[in-house]
Amino acid sequence: QVQLVESGGGLVQAGETTTLSCVASGSIRSITVWGWYRQAPGKEREFVAEISRGGSILRYADAVKDRFTISRDDAKNTVFLQMNDLSREDTAVYFCAVGAHMSTFPENWHNWGQGTQVAVSS
Repeated sequence: QVQLVESGGGLVQAGETTTLSCVASGSIRSITVWGWYRQAPGKEREFVAEISRGGSILRYADAVKDRFTISRDDAKNTVFLQMNDLSREDTAVYFCAVGAHMSTFPENWHNWGQGTQVAVSS
């Protein structure tokens, strides 16, 4: 089992940049891919970004492409999500996840963090 803890959320102004982190503990050898999802009030959880083992393959949702960057530091068992040029539409609870294969479907991810709130004000 893998435990995931996100950090870095909070209140930010529109147009600003913030970075989320997610640290893994437990059965970290089982981690192959990392992902970020988000869930806005009244909406379903949606895919944001994912990164493959070694970081050679990155995938982003269209809504965040060119603004968000996912990266991983395997030595620190950590994944990051740098979010640039934030807008109110980015307001959501952000979750990190780990799994065996890259996928944009939430049901294919094995372990989830508790989430961190990001609120963007204009």
